Amino acid sequence: MDELVDLTERLVSIPSHEDETAAGDAIEEWLRTETDADVERDAVGNVIGYKRAAGSGDDGDDRAADHGGDDGAGTDPDAETFALVGHHDVVPPAERQTTGEGTDGEYVVERRDGRIHGRGTADMKGAVAACLLAFRDAEPPTGRELVVASFIGEETGGEGARHAINAGFAPDHALVAEGSTGYSNPGVTDVAVAHKGRRASTLVAEGEAVHASEPEAGENAVYRACDAIDVVRGLDAPETAVFGEYVTGSVAVTMCHGGETWNVIPDRCEVTVDERTVPGERADLARVESIEGVEWVVDQDLPPMGCDDDAFADAALAAAREVHGARDLDESEHVVKPHATDAGWLAAGGTACLVCGPSEPGEAHTETESVAVAVLERCFETYLSLAERDW
Repeated sequence: MDELVDLTERLVSIPSHEDETAAGDAIEEWLRTETDADVERDAVGNVIGYKRAAGSGDDGDDRAADHGGDDGAGTDPDAETFALVGHHDVVPPAERQTTGEGTDGEYVVERRDGRIHGRGTADMKGAVAACLLAFRDAEPPTGRELVVASFIGEETGGEGARHAINAGFAPDHALVAEGSTGYSNPGVTDVAVAHKGRRASTLVAEGEAVHASEPEAGENAVYRACDAIDVVRGLDAPETAVFGEYVTGSVAVTMCHGGETWNVIPDRCEVTVDERTVPGERADLARVESIEGVEWVVDQDLPPMGCDDDAFADAALAAAREVHGARDLDESEHVVKPHATDAGWLAAGGTACLVCGPSEPGEAHTETESVAVAVLERCFETYLSLAERDW
């Protein structure tokens, strides 16, 4: 499918690790040129397109007002809405992925051996291209509004998704096109019904500095931090099940820093904790504050996702299996994804979410990032099929 490859290469060629504006411009221009959709660009640079099905409500001139919020980032209240969701920001490229010195040059895009190579091919401009084409070509069933959204800031904590949600973006269902290929079997594009979140926090232990020759005269912050670490080691990891798929989180100390010199009892020690959360469950990290002089500070909290609509999950799996069956490939499966995505923010806002996309484990954020053309084509067909079917 040359059009899908060409659009992927065009999007990948546009640098978007520091400024997503040009990539957003390209997506907005494509939607305005290739579709009759209502296209909106909000204040932070998200690009959102809306296509209403026949019979879903008023077709008047006040379409933007129907979407709610000053940024127009909501959805038509009279229609059931299904969104295909991606993001057009990327992590910084490696030097080999640009044409200039360092990471400031244009992005290098190469096609060879059935794959497209370059920063953002897998995570996730190839998936955005597949979403755009499926959005254009789909004929949604009566009563459904089809939406396509490409957000900014996914790689830095979901700023774009959070802005859109705060402005009223609340589709009933969403398929987030992050990677789900190669989870159940090599090369198979699965449907993730859940993913873990990530809560990063710091344990701050305060003490009283004194000369190390008289340690009993002060309070050793490192010792207090060690007591807090013992509490963390004794916590149970959160776990749950979504559609029979078990999701097990984790909690672990990853860094510890205290003291400034060899002969002074430290008055402060900081401990970094990485927690992988699951839908509805968290580790009881607040227990560390039972240690005198220890404070628990949450630095980042990326929410997990768990789909709560079995009909939607089954419809997506059926669509993926039909596409795989047509190619005599192994069947797709419902799986759990270990990484947080914008689906977590959407799910927290009330949207039933799934994750399904072309990126394979180990491809994103690497110097050799690439995506298989055949997998992109399968994703396009899966998105198109799901957008057109009832559930």
